[in-house]
Amino acid sequence: MSRLLGYFFKRITVEGSSMVPVYVPGERLTAVRRWRRVRPGDVVVVRNPRDQERWLLKRCVAREGSRLDLRGDNAPDSIDSRDFGLVAGRDVKWIVVSAKAR
Repeated sequence: MSRLLGYFFKRITVEGSSMVPVYVPGERLTAVRRWRRVRPGDVVVVRNPRDQERWLLKRCVAREGSRLDLRGDNAPDSIDSRDFGLVAGRDVKWIVVSAKAR
């Protein structure tokens, strides 16, 4: 059962400051496997297009067809679509649904 739950739900620990002040380093989040189209305002988890070993936590700010503009809430400390361009919606693996109190 836990393997099945792990397929649909993921616990994420925020690293870095790209999403400050909304999400701070060390904060624990719950994400669900993407089951629907990503909408502007959604916070998502996607592999870094420049380093497939790393995951990024970003907010979708706009859609252009099937491509997404992903940004960090803390622009000066964020590597996001301004650096690597739009991301295919199918590349989003997780959508954040809640934060756990620190």
